[in-house]
Amino acid sequence: MKIDVVFSGGGVKAYAFLGALTSIEEHKHELERVAGTSAGAIVAAFLAAGYRLGEIEQLMNELDLKKFLDQPAISNYIPFSKWLFFYFQMGLYKGDKLENWLYECLAEKDVYTFNDVKPGYLKVVVSDLSLGKLVVIPDDIERIYGINPKHFPVAKAIRMSAGFPYFFMPKKLPGKTKDKSIIVDGGLLSNFPLWIFENGDTIKKRPVLGVKLSANIKDYQPRKIRNAFDMFHALFSTMKQAHDSRYISKSQKNNIIFIPVENVETTNFSISEQTKTNLIEAGKNRAEKFLRNWPK
Repeated sequence: MKIDVVFSGGGVKAYAFLGALTSIEEHKHELERVAGTSAGAIVAAFLAAGYRLGEIEQLMNELDLKKFLDQPAISNYIPFSKWLFFYFQMGLYKGDKLENWLYECLAEKDVYTFNDVKPGYLKVVVSDLSLGKLVVIPDDIERIYGINPKHFPVAKAIRMSAGFPYFFMPKKLPGKTKDKSIIVDGGLLSNFPLWIFENGDTIKKRPVLGVKLSANIKDYQPRKIRNAFDMFHALFSTMKQAHDSRYISKSQKNNIIFIPVENVETTNFSISEQTKTNLIEAGKNRAEKFLRNWPK
Protein backbone atom coordinates (compact mmCIF):
# COMPACT_ATOMS: atom_id res chain seq x y z
CA MET A 1 0.00 0.00 0.00
CA LYS A 2 1.25 3.47 -0.85
CA ILE A 3 1.43 5.88 2.10
CA ASP A 4 2.70 9.34 3.04
CA VAL A 5 4.93 9.57 6.12
CA VAL A 6 5.74 12.41 8.53
CA PHE A 7 8.76 12.16 10.85
CA SER A 8 9.16 14.13 14.07
CA GLY A 9 12.32 15.81 15.30
CA GLY A 10 14.47 14.17 17.92
CA GLY A 11 18.17 14.69 17.28
CA VAL A 12 20.29 11.57 17.74
CA LYS A 13 17.19 9.62 18.70
CA ALA A 14 16.55 9.39 14.93
CA TYR A 15 18.21 5.97 14.91
CA ALA A 16 14.80 4.71 16.04
CA PHE A 17 13.45 5.69 12.61
CA LEU A 18 15.59 2.95 11.05
CA GLY A 19 13.77 0.32 13.06
CA ALA A 20 10.38 1.81 12.25
CA LEU A 21 11.22 1.93 8.54
CA THR A 22 12.28 -1.72 8.66
CA SER A 23 8.87 -2.69 9.99
CA ILE A 24 7.09 -0.44 7.48
CA GLU A 25 8.98 -2.16 4.66
CA GLU A 26 8.24 -5.63 6.04
CA HIS A 27 4.53 -4.77 6.00
CA LYS A 28 4.80 -3.96 2.28
CA HIS A 29 4.02 -0.25 2.62
CA GLU A 30 5.50 1.92 -0.13
CA LEU A 31 6.41 5.50 0.83
CA GLU A 32 5.30 8.30 -1.46
CA ARG A 33 5.42 11.83 0.01
CA VAL A 34 7.60 12.41 3.06
CA ALA A 35 8.07 15.30 5.46
CA GLY A 36 9.86 16.04 8.70
CA THR A 37 11.38 18.39 11.20
CA SER A 38 15.04 18.44 12.28
CA ALA A 39 16.34 14.84 12.39
CA GLY A 40 13.08 13.73 10.82
CA ALA A 41 13.83 16.03 7.88
CA ILE A 42 17.16 14.25 7.35
CA VAL A 43 15.50 10.85 7.07
CA ALA A 44 12.72 12.26 4.89
CA ALA A 45 15.24 13.86 2.51
CA PHE A 46 17.18 10.62 2.08
CA LEU A 47 13.97 8.78 1.25
CA ALA A 48 12.83 11.48 -1.19
CA ALA A 49 16.25 11.36 -2.84
CA GLY A 50 15.77 7.67 -3.60
CA TYR A 51 17.85 6.05 -0.87
CA ARG A 52 16.75 2.56 0.03
CA LEU A 53 16.50 1.54 3.67
CA GLY A 54 19.66 -0.56 3.52
CA GLU A 55 21.59 2.38 2.11
CA ILE A 56 20.34 4.72 4.84
CA GLU A 57 21.31 2.16 7.46
CA GLN A 58 24.81 2.03 6.00
CA LEU A 59 25.11 5.82 6.04
CA MET A 60 24.02 5.98 9.67
CA ASN A 61 26.18 3.05 10.79
CA GLU A 62 29.30 4.54 9.23
CA LEU A 63 28.61 7.99 10.65
CA ASP A 64 30.70 9.44 13.46
CA LEU A 65 28.30 11.92 15.04
CA LYS A 66 31.10 13.72 16.88
CA LYS A 67 32.49 15.03 13.58
CA PHE A 68 29.50 17.40 13.44
CA LEU A 69 30.74 19.22 16.54
CA ASP A 70 32.63 21.82 14.50
CA GLN A 71 33.36 24.66 16.87
CA PRO A 72 35.30 27.64 15.43
CA ALA A 73 39.02 26.83 15.07
CA ILE A 74 40.09 29.62 17.40
CA SER A 75 38.23 27.87 20.23
CA ASN A 76 40.87 25.13 20.17
CA TYR A 77 43.52 27.67 21.16
CA ILE A 78 41.46 30.08 23.25
CA PRO A 79 38.86 27.95 25.07
CA PHE A 80 37.05 30.96 26.53
CA SER A 81 36.35 32.25 23.00
CA LYS A 82 33.67 29.61 22.45
CA TRP A 83 31.44 31.52 24.85
CA LEU A 84 32.00 34.67 22.84
CA PHE A 85 30.85 32.80 19.74
CA PHE A 86 27.94 31.46 21.76
CA TYR A 87 26.95 35.02 22.65
CA PHE A 88 27.52 36.75 19.32
CA GLN A 89 26.91 33.86 16.89
CA MET A 90 24.15 32.34 19.05
CA GLY A 91 25.53 28.82 19.01
CA LEU A 92 28.46 26.60 20.02
CA TYR A 93 28.94 24.77 16.71
CA LYS A 94 28.89 26.04 13.15
CA GLY A 95 26.92 23.16 11.63
CA ASP A 96 28.94 23.37 8.40
CA LYS A 97 30.13 19.78 8.62
CA LEU A 98 26.55 18.59 9.04
CA GLU A 99 25.47 20.52 5.95
CA ASN A 100 28.46 19.29 3.94
CA TRP A 101 27.71 15.69 4.87
CA LEU A 102 24.09 16.13 3.83
CA TYR A 103 25.18 17.72 0.54
CA GLU A 104 27.55 14.84 -0.24
CA CYS A 105 24.97 12.18 0.62
CA LEU A 106 22.28 13.79 -1.54
CA ALA A 107 24.73 14.39 -4.38
CA GLU A 108 25.22 10.62 -4.57
CA LYS A 109 21.61 10.48 -5.77
CA ASP A 110 21.97 13.59 -7.99
CA VAL A 111 19.83 15.65 -5.64
CA TYR A 112 21.05 19.20 -5.11
CA THR A 113 18.02 21.51 -5.11
CA PHE A 114 14.29 20.97 -4.71
CA ASN A 115 14.09 20.92 -8.50
CA ASP A 116 15.73 17.49 -8.29
CA VAL A 117 12.93 16.10 -6.10
CA LYS A 118 9.50 15.14 -7.37
CA PRO A 119 7.24 18.19 -6.76
CA GLY A 120 5.39 18.02 -3.44
CA TYR A 121 7.17 14.86 -2.31
CA LEU A 122 9.49 16.43 0.28
CA LYS A 123 8.56 19.07 2.85
CA VAL A 124 10.91 20.47 5.50
CA VAL A 125 9.86 22.59 8.49
CA VAL A 126 12.00 25.47 9.85
CA SER A 127 11.42 28.31 12.33
CA ASP A 128 12.01 31.95 11.34
CA LEU A 129 12.73 33.82 14.56
CA SER A 130 13.01 37.21 12.86
CA LEU A 131 9.57 37.06 11.28
CA GLY A 132 8.03 34.86 13.96
CA LYS A 133 6.89 32.35 11.38
CA LEU A 134 6.78 28.62 10.89
CA VAL A 135 8.07 28.04 7.37
CA VAL A 136 7.61 24.99 5.16
CA ILE A 137 10.30 24.53 2.52
CA PRO A 138 9.90 24.56 -0.44
CA ASP A 139 6.25 25.67 -0.21
CA ASP A 140 6.71 29.03 1.52
CA ILE A 141 10.09 30.42 0.51
CA GLU A 142 9.03 32.22 -2.64
CA ARG A 143 6.06 33.91 -0.93
CA ILE A 144 8.01 34.88 2.21
CA TYR A 145 11.54 35.46 0.91
CA GLY A 146 11.18 35.87 -2.84
CA ILE A 147 13.44 32.85 -3.43
CA ASN A 148 12.74 30.43 -6.28
CA PRO A 149 12.26 27.05 -4.54
CA LYS A 150 13.61 25.22 -7.59
CA HIS A 151 17.02 26.74 -6.89
CA PHE A 152 17.02 26.21 -3.12
CA PRO A 153 19.52 23.58 -1.85
CA VAL A 154 17.92 20.62 -0.09
CA ALA A 155 20.96 20.22 2.20
CA LYS A 156 20.63 23.83 3.33
CA ALA A 157 16.94 23.39 4.13
CA ILE A 158 17.66 20.33 6.25
CA ARG A 159 20.58 22.00 8.03
CA MET A 160 18.29 24.90 8.95
CA SER A 161 15.58 22.55 10.18
CA ALA A 162 18.15 20.72 12.33
CA GLY A 163 19.62 23.92 13.79
CA PHE A 164 18.97 23.12 17.45
CA PRO A 165 18.93 26.52 19.22
CA TYR A 166 22.14 27.48 21.04
CA PHE A 167 23.76 24.19 19.99
CA PHE A 168 24.22 24.98 16.29
CA MET A 169 24.65 28.53 15.07
CA PRO A 170 21.44 29.65 13.32
CA LYS A 171 21.44 30.13 9.56
CA LYS A 172 20.63 33.50 8.04
CA LEU A 173 18.29 33.72 5.09
CA PRO A 174 17.96 36.82 2.86
CA GLY A 175 14.43 37.94 2.14
CA LYS A 176 12.41 40.79 0.72
CA THR A 177 13.91 43.32 3.14
CA LYS A 178 17.52 44.36 3.77
CA ASP A 179 17.63 42.36 7.01
CA LYS A 180 18.27 38.63 6.92
CA SER A 181 16.05 36.24 8.85
CA ILE A 182 17.45 34.11 11.67
CA ILE A 183 16.42 30.50 11.00
CA VAL A 184 16.53 27.72 13.61
CA ASP A 185 15.24 24.23 14.29
CA GLY A 186 11.75 23.65 12.93
CA GLY A 187 10.95 21.76 16.11
CA LEU A 188 10.73 25.04 17.99
CA LEU A 189 7.33 25.67 16.37
CA SER A 190 6.31 22.26 15.07
CA ASN A 191 8.32 19.23 16.10
CA PHE A 192 5.81 16.84 14.55
CA PRO A 193 4.13 18.43 11.48
CA LEU A 194 1.47 15.79 10.98
CA TRP A 195 -0.73 18.50 9.46
CA ILE A 196 1.65 19.18 6.59
CA PHE A 197 -0.08 17.17 3.88
CA GLU A 198 -3.54 18.52 4.59
CA ASN A 199 -4.97 20.49 1.68
CA GLY A 200 -8.59 20.90 2.63
CA ASP A 201 -9.73 17.79 0.80
CA THR A 202 -12.21 15.65 2.70
CA ILE A 203 -10.87 12.53 0.97
CA LYS A 204 -7.14 11.84 1.26
CA LYS A 205 -5.23 10.42 -1.68
CA ARG A 206 -3.53 7.89 0.59
CA PRO A 207 -3.07 7.21 4.32
CA VAL A 208 -0.71 9.52 6.24
CA LEU A 209 1.42 7.75 8.84
CA GLY A 210 3.19 9.71 11.56
CA VAL A 211 6.31 8.47 13.35
CA LYS A 212 6.91 10.39 16.59
CA LEU A 213 9.96 10.02 18.83
CA SER A 214 8.19 10.34 22.16
CA ALA A 215 5.61 8.63 24.25
CA ASN A 216 1.91 9.00 23.62
CA ILE A 217 0.63 12.46 24.58
CA LYS A 218 -1.30 10.91 27.45
CA ASP A 219 1.96 9.70 28.99
CA TYR A 220 3.55 13.14 29.45
CA GLN A 221 4.38 13.81 33.08
CA PRO A 222 4.22 17.23 34.79
CA ARG A 223 7.62 18.94 34.97
CA LYS A 224 9.23 19.94 38.25
CA ILE A 225 10.42 23.55 37.97
CA ARG A 226 12.72 24.48 40.84
CA ASN A 227 15.01 27.11 39.34
CA ALA A 228 15.66 29.32 36.31
CA PHE A 229 17.40 26.53 34.39
CA ASP A 230 14.43 24.20 34.89
CA MET A 231 12.13 26.98 33.78
CA PHE A 232 14.14 27.62 30.59
CA HIS A 233 14.08 23.91 29.75
CA ALA A 234 10.35 23.75 30.44
CA LEU A 235 9.72 26.83 28.26
CA PHE A 236 11.63 25.31 25.36
CA SER A 237 9.96 21.91 25.73
CA THR A 238 6.51 23.49 25.93
CA MET A 239 7.13 25.50 22.77
CA LYS A 240 8.11 22.30 20.96
CA GLN A 241 5.14 20.28 22.17
CA ALA A 242 2.17 22.59 22.68
CA HIS A 243 1.19 23.23 19.04
CA ASP A 244 1.60 19.62 17.94
CA SER A 245 -0.02 18.20 21.08
CA ARG A 246 -3.15 20.25 20.47
CA TYR A 247 -3.30 19.07 16.88
CA ILE A 248 -2.66 15.45 17.81
CA SER A 249 -5.35 15.56 20.47
CA LYS A 250 -7.87 16.50 17.78
CA SER A 251 -6.63 14.13 15.10
CA GLN A 252 -6.75 10.38 14.72
CA LYS A 253 -4.12 8.92 17.00
CA ASN A 254 -4.69 5.69 15.11
CA ASN A 255 -2.25 6.97 12.47
CA ILE A 256 0.73 7.72 14.74
CA ILE A 257 3.54 5.40 15.83
CA PHE A 258 4.75 6.68 19.21
CA ILE A 259 8.29 5.55 20.05
CA PRO A 260 9.24 6.32 23.69
CA VAL A 261 12.90 7.38 23.75
CA GLU A 262 12.98 9.86 26.61
CA ASN A 263 16.15 8.42 28.19
CA VAL A 264 18.35 9.63 25.32
CA GLU A 265 19.42 13.27 25.12
CA THR A 266 18.63 14.95 21.79
CA THR A 267 22.11 16.45 21.37
CA ASN A 268 24.20 13.63 22.86
CA PHE A 269 26.51 13.14 19.89
CA SER A 270 28.57 10.66 21.89
CA ILE A 271 25.94 7.97 22.29
CA SER A 272 27.25 4.42 22.38
CA GLU A 273 26.77 1.75 19.73
CA GLN A 274 24.59 -0.12 22.20
CA THR A 275 22.32 2.91 22.59
CA LYS A 276 21.99 3.15 18.80
CA THR A 277 21.05 -0.53 18.68
CA ASN A 278 18.51 -0.04 21.46
CA LEU A 279 16.94 2.88 19.59
CA ILE A 280 16.65 0.85 16.39
CA GLU A 281 15.08 -2.03 18.28
CA ALA A 282 12.63 0.28 20.04
CA GLY A 283 11.56 1.75 16.71
CA LYS A 284 11.10 -1.65 15.11
CA ASN A 285 9.19 -3.15 18.03
CA ARG A 286 6.80 -0.21 18.37
CA ALA A 287 6.19 -0.01 14.62
CA GLU A 288 5.66 -3.76 14.33
CA LYS A 289 3.09 -3.75 17.10
CA PHE A 290 1.32 -0.72 15.61
CA LEU A 291 1.28 -1.88 11.98
CA ARG A 292 -0.33 -5.24 12.73
CA ASN A 293 -3.71 -3.47 12.83
CA TRP A 294 -3.02 -0.43 10.63
CA PRO A 295 -4.77 1.13 8.87
CA LYS A 296 -7.95 0.69 10.85
